[in-house]
Amino acid sequence: MDSSSGIAGRRSVQRLHEGEGQRSGASMGFAEAVSAGFSNYFNFADRATRSEYWYFLLFLAILGAVTGILDFALFGFRLVGPLSGIASLVTFIPAVSLSVRRLHDIGRTGWWVLLALIPIVGWVVLIVWACQPTVPQANAYGQPPAA
Repeated sequence: MDSSSGIAGRRSVQRLHEGEGQRSGASMGFAEAVSAGFSNYFNFADRATRSEYWYFLLFLAILGAVTGILDFALFGFRLVGPLSGIASLVTFIPAVSLSVRRLHDIGRTGWWVLLALIPIVGWVVLIVWACQPTVPQANAYGQPPAA
């Protein structure tokens, strides 16, 4: 690796941290991903990066843990507490739309999200697909979100 490519790499990372091209950068931060997840509530048409997908799933896991603990502390043991139920209802559609957009990002139709209905095998396939990198060129679902 020569020094010029190292300098160029540091500059692109620096530009990303300074806010230049936040959506066209290589990744998305936690707060930006959560915001994008909710601002694209009913958007089943575009594409979503890996970082947007995984940060939103991290948010859902944290939200589930917090509401589960609060449900237990406030209402005792229940299979599904009221706070967890409300959180699940509020985040269900954004999670499905984000999954569809993630599938679009790797060039697959959003209908593949129905694989989640097949226990274990469907989940493994969807996890493997969610880990795949963005298709760098435009596809049937639009331009790539990461440059």
